[in-house]
This record gives sequence, structure tokens and C-alpha cells, in this order.
Amino acid sequence: MAGRLVYFEVPADDTQRAKDFYAELFGWQFRPMQEGFDYHMLEDGIEPGGAIYPSETGEKGAIIYFESDDVDASVERVSELGGSAEDKQPIPGVGWFARCEDTEGNPFSIFQPDESVPIPAEMQGREISN
Repeated sequence: MAGRLVYFEVPADDTQRAKDFYAELFGWQFRPMQEGFDYHMLEDGIEPGGAIYPSETGEKGAIIYFESDDVDASVERVSELGGSAEDKQPIPGVGWFARCEDTEGNPFSIFQPDESVPIPAEMQGREISN
């Protein structure tokens, strides 16, 4: 359903400290997305899904993901309405997303589910390390 909140990400200066905080506050449990990758997803059953990841540029505040039926059309519409949007990016086996900002400078993302999204050629055979 277009516009439905489907996911959130919380950037953290210290991912372990953030995981401990939310585990104590809400009883959340986390699992790594993949070995050697500092991205920690909420265990299944918590809706909407979410994750904690290392803040890369000092960003603060949760990033929310809204579902879209057509990520390309949504990215275009964001720009038409005065916001900004980056090009869509793949999440292999999951879907597409695009980082955006609304007219007030608030960050959010658009997400389109699509399990057929392949691993990008430049990432095939590459190990992810931390």
C-alpha cells in the first residue's frame, strides 16, 4: 500500500550502545544483516521492521521508509512537489529504495518491494567487511 510506513533505521555513533538502549527500553532483539557487516536488524515480528547502523556523517534521527508501488514515479513526484530525491538503489532480493528530503529538509526514504532485484555486478563476488 503506497505511503504505508514499512521500515525505519536509527543511525548510531556506537551501534552496541544503541542496541543495548533499545533492548532495555523496549525488549527489542537484533540480528546482524550479514556476518561482518555492522547493520543490525530487529528480530522478525516487530512491525514495522527496523535496524541500527553506524552513523556515517554524523546524521541524527530515525530515517523512515514509506512503501511505494513505483519507486521511480515516487522519486519524480518528490522532486515535482519541491522535495529532493536521490536515484533509486537496489537491496538485492528485497527491493529498491531512494533517499529523499521533504520540503522542510526532513529525510525519509521511499521503498518498493521487489524480490527479483539482483546483486549489482560491481558487488558480485565481493566480500563485505567491517
